[in-house]
Order: sequence, then C-alpha cells, then structure tokens
Amino acid sequence: MAITVGTLLASAGIEAREARLLLAAASGIGAAAILAFPERGVAAPTAAAFVANAARRRTGEPVAYILGEREFFGRRFVVTPDVLIPRPETELLVERALACAARFDQPRLLDLGTGSGAIAITLACESTHAHVTGVELAPAALAVARRNALALAAGRPPRLLLGDWFSTLHDERFDVIAANPPYIASGDAHLAQGDLRFEPAAALVGGADGLHCLRAIAFAAPGHLATGGWLLLEHGFEQAEAVRALLAQCGFADIESWRDLAGHERVSGGRMGTIPPTPRFAVR
Repeated sequence: MAITVGTLLASAGIEAREARLLLAAASGIGAAAILAFPERGVAAPTAAAFVANAARRRTGEPVAYILGEREFFGRRFVVTPDVLIPRPETELLVERALACAARFDQPRLLDLGTGSGAIAITLACESTHAHVTGVELAPAALAVARRNALALAAGRPPRLLLGDWFSTLHDERFDVIAANPPYIASGDAHLAQGDLRFEPAAALVGGADGLHCLRAIAFAAPGHLATGGWLLLEHGFEQAEAVRALLAQCGFADIESWRDLAGHERVSGGRMGTIPPTPRFAVR
C-alpha cells in the first residue's frame, strides 16, 4: 500500500500540528499542501525520516531540537541542546528593549546570557543604528550564537563575548541592558516536565528561589548603565512583584512591568539616573 501524507500523520502518535511540522521538514511539502492533500504519496526514505523523528518527539524531545531550528521575531534561529529554545514571550523583552533604544541616537545595547543569540541578533537586525553586544558563559552556546549571527546578521552582527554576566565588560556602559536569565527555582516541578527536561539546566535554574541571577544582574547593572539607561529583565509570571522590589532596592526609577500575550507580567524594568528619584511602580 502506498504511503500517504494522511497515513503518516494518523500514525504519528503526537500532536497534529507538531506532526505536520515534522513532515514538512522531512518532505519539503508545504504546510498548506499537507493539510490540503492528505492523499499525496510520500517516498519511503522521507516516510522513514518522519517516523524516526515522530518517535523522538514521543519521548518528549522538543520539536525545536529535532528540527534544529526555531522561529523568533520572524527569523529562523539554529538551536541545539546547548541553548535554551527561544520562546514567544521573550519577544516582549525585545520589543521593550527596542522601545527604550529608540530614545537614544546611537544606542549601546547589551544582552546578558545570549544563548542562541536570539535577543542580541534581533536587536542588531531591528535597530540598525545600535551597537549590540551579547555575553554568554557557555562556549558551546556562544558557538551557536555566532553561527546564527553569521547567517542572520552578517551585515551588522552583534559583538558576541564569552563571559559571566558583566565580568568581561570592564567599565563599559550601555544605554539598554536586556536579560532573560535563569529564573526557575531549583525545586520547581516544571523542570521535570515537557521541553524543560531536555534544555540546559544552567539556562533555566536560578537558585533556590529562582531569583539568584536576577539579583546578580540587578545589583551589578548600575555600574554598567549610562545615565538614563534602562535595565530590562524577563522573569517568571509570578515574580514581577519581587523583581520590581529588587529594582527599587538597586536604585532604579520609573519601574514598570509589562504583560505578555497571555496576560502575565513577564518583563520588568527600570531607568538609572544620576540620582534616582523615588521609584514609581506600574503594570502594563
């Protein structure tokens, strides 16, 4: 019996949307054609590749790692198990960073813990007048970021450095510092569920309360921000209040939190002045 698109999808044993993604990648057939022509024949080698990838997905392996890529801000980034998988909610962090950067003529932007480079590269591509730096502690992750920069931002790539937060930056100052640091508590049950089981723990776990890395960045950031510069932090959906308090403790003003498309407070930030005024809290 001929192997058809419909037969393969029905036997995949995974979520339908994910099955279509895997089949499209294996066959080169567009998603629209897969939906429209389930009777379409599929060559045996292609079917075998799809079956193997569907089996990987049934074990829980993330689709992004199986495909080796994930879309972020309209661009396809290479991802490997060495890096965190870029997620839609992180696009909010990029949007806020771009909005803050627009206040400066030639903004200096810093992405801490750059991972795949999704944030730094997107900032470089979307704000062509900016000077963007990304810092990453893990050499394997930095190699992925550099590969993505070469493919997506060859004309104006960000500067990508190996280092632990601010350690390699000496006395440099920036107009906007953005970070999506590890913010999951070490005992959180979600670490043993879903895609998180396969992602690098160092990019996920932020100490016993999830705030260790957020604290480290917030306390060190004033020494690396220009007057009027902004620190923007992505965090867990229940951490906004704690992060706002942390920013106030570190002398930031104009403290705000922004909600993602799911309605969760996902990004918080504040401005650094010469003599910070009394912090103002707001949620948007």
